[in-house]
Amino acid sequence: MNTQEAIIEIQVNQVSYRITVRPSATLLDVLRQDLGLKGTKRGCDQGHCGACTVLLDGKAVNACLLLAVEAHGKKITTIEGLSNGDRLHPLQEAFVEGGAIQCGFCTPGMILSAKALLDEIQNPSEEEIREALSGNLCRCSGYVKIVKAVQRAAQAMGSH
Repeated sequence: MNTQEAIIEIQVNQVSYRITVRPSATLLDVLRQDLGLKGTKRGCDQGHCGACTVLLDGKAVNACLLLAVEAHGKKITTIEGLSNGDRLHPLQEAFVEGGAIQCGFCTPGMILSAKALLDEIQNPSEEEIREALSGNLCRCSGYVKIVKAVQRAAQAMGSH
């Protein structure tokens, strides 16, 4: 390790990692390049599109804006961490069943933003869903099916 690198310890999808990173590396860089988790998408690299949304200690964050060193000691959940083996998370199921996946590029970020919301509010209103997803851009849809998928998942999750 040279003086231009740092060692971070992070937990991603319940697996612990100790990684040497450049001080300028973003969490997005580490997830995609170092850990090979390609579900987190690189979009605008400016925090405007939400394609890179992950959960950091349960909160939705843009991985393109967070330096990897800022994630030291944190728990991160990516889209790959939501399913349980072959069993999809209720949000993933609702997006598939409700036709809320168009091209799919925004879907991982949308689902993780929705998960952060549903972890806080069990039965959110349409307005609360739209607000929670306001940082996630979809260029394929008018968001109607996406909002309905989140509502469907909230019902499914509430019945467990």
